[in-house]
Amino acid sequence: MALANAPGAGVADDKVVYAFVPEIIRYYLGEEPKLPNVPSWLCMDPEQREYVLANLDTLVVKPANESGGYGMLIGPRATPAERERFADLIRANPRNYMAQPTLALSTAPTLVDGRAAPRHVDLRPFIVSRPDEDAFVTMGGLTRVALREGSLVVNSSQGGGSKDTWIVQDGDA
Repeated sequence: MALANAPGAGVADDKVVYAFVPEIIRYYLGEEPKLPNVPSWLCMDPEQREYVLANLDTLVVKPANESGGYGMLIGPRATPAERERFADLIRANPRNYMAQPTLALSTAPTLVDGRAAPRHVDLRPFIVSRPDEDAFVTMGGLTRVALREGSLVVNSSQGGGSKDTWIVQDGDA
């Protein structure tokens, strides 16, 4: 078996396109999404932008055209001055920003400086879809870990790492 991303698959990971995924599923598949989307607000929409600006202290704001966790504002951890700077950036270029609620990421024991310590993690399972067959979850996935104490940013470009991930069925352990 081989596992590969199709050319152009990265568009599904685009921060702005992500907000439209439920509608894309409804339009192209004619069905409701099986999993809920994380609520997302696009600052290019005036009403959504006003919501974001009024709630910067509770939201994560991400630039649409950056990758790897660059240029983000984590509202609950930002200073009033940082939030005001982001409000100015959003007003100046609303198309470049989107926001989501701050998620409570799980923690997992992680080896740091020779000792186990809790670090925030997120899991990206791999799901294989085959024509005329049921989709299935592979026996592994990508678990990204924020190696800096207290950080919610798991991107490797921002000091994050990865952990081995195994997915087992009942009775396999």
